[in-house]
Amino acid sequence: MQNKKTALPAQLYRLTRLALHTLYGLVVAATILPRVSASRRDLIIRRWSRQFLGILNIRVIAKGHVPDDGTQGTMFVANHISWLDIHALNSLRTVRFIAKADIRGWPVIGWLVAQANTLFIEREKTRDTGRMVATAVASLKAGDTLCYFPEGTTTDGTELRPFKGGLMQAVIDSNTSIRPFAIRYPNEDGSVNIAMAYHADTTLWQSLRMVLAQHSPVIELDFAPPIASSGHERRGLCLMARQSIAARLNLD
Repeated sequence: MQNKKTALPAQLYRLTRLALHTLYGLVVAATILPRVSASRRDLIIRRWSRQFLGILNIRVIAKGHVPDDGTQGTMFVANHISWLDIHALNSLRTVRFIAKADIRGWPVIGWLVAQANTLFIEREKTRDTGRMVATAVASLKAGDTLCYFPEGTTTDGTELRPFKGGLMQAVIDSNTSIRPFAIRYPNEDGSVNIAMAYHADTTLWQSLRMVLAQHSPVIELDFAPPIASSGHERRGLCLMARQSIAARLNLD
């Protein structure tokens, strides 16, 4: 059973509000974020993300070991389904995302993401992984909370792809921890709402239109206990993270 669809006038109303909210975000990112403290910046980003999701009538359900403001110096890892994943986590706990470099080139959104202190990586370039590991180590040691999606791409939510563990080295080198969490977009009957996924050949505009058409979509974030890096090597951490997430999604 799929979620109910939203009438076209309501979709246009949401789209208009979303455009205005994005414009507001551009102004704040250009004039306020560079001048405030890190804690104040995190609060502004969290509120903006909550409002963003509210405009789309998206409800975020958080369960398990839900992070709070005291969660620092750790690396969140999760499966990846949509560009909405970022806003969902930021609405609970603002983090520094590690994202593919091509996102920086997206119109408007790429610039906003960059202003939110995102770290960009060229996944196709092996050398860039080493640079990003060093950057992530320094960030974790400074107390930052990071997040990356080790699948390296998005899915429709019905599968869990192999994890790429290169960035796990940053957790080991900084002697910190990983915080696995599972992301799910359920329909009313509990099945996977694949209409919310941004994957395969779907364009960003097509994805946005599908999201706008949803009446009351839900994003579930299920947080596992943290896993300390001490005593583990990179592949072991990667395997434990994937197993933890797979168990919460009932996937292999």
